[in-house]
Amino acid sequence: MSDLFERILILKNAPAFNQVKTENLKVVAQSLEEETYFAGERVFDIDENGDSMYIVQKGRIGISLEKNSHEKNTRYVAELGEGDCFGEMNLLDDLPRSASAHVIEDSILLVLEKSRLRGLIINYPELSLGMLKSLSLRLRQANLLVQRAKNEND
Repeated sequence: MSDLFERILILKNAPAFNQVKTENLKVVAQSLEEETYFAGERVFDIDENGDSMYIVQKGRIGISLEKNSHEKNTRYVAELGEGDCFGEMNLLDDLPRSASAHVIEDSILLVLEKSRLRGLIINYPELSLGMLKSLSLRLRQANLLVQRAKNEND
C-alpha cells in the first residue's frame, strides 16, 4: 500500500486534481482504495454504470470505444500511465461509461468511489472548486486541440 505522501503527489499530478489545494488532497488521498489488475483484464466496459474513478499508480491502461473487444485487435484512443486518471466523468454526470478501460500491463489503481467523493465535497467545498478548475482547463485544452486540427484541415 502506498503511503499518504506518495498518494498526495500522485493526486497533485492527476489531471482531475491538479488544481486542488494540498490540504484538500490529503483528505482525498485518505479516501482512496488500492486495487490490483492484471494484463488482459478490463476495469470496465463502455455503457456500464459506474460509481468509481481510477488513478494509475503503476502500470498501463488502454482506453477504447469498443465493447468486449479482444486485446490483440483493440484500438486505443488513449494509453494511460502513472498519475493518469480515468472514469471521472461518471462521478459527475451519473451517465453510463463512455469508453472501455483495458489493462495493458499489470496495474495498481487508486480508486475513489462516488459516495466518498460526494461526502468529501460536502465537508470540503473548496475541493470541488479545485476539481472544477482542473476539468475546465482540460476542456479548454481539448478545445484547442480541436481548433488546431480544424485549422490544419482548412
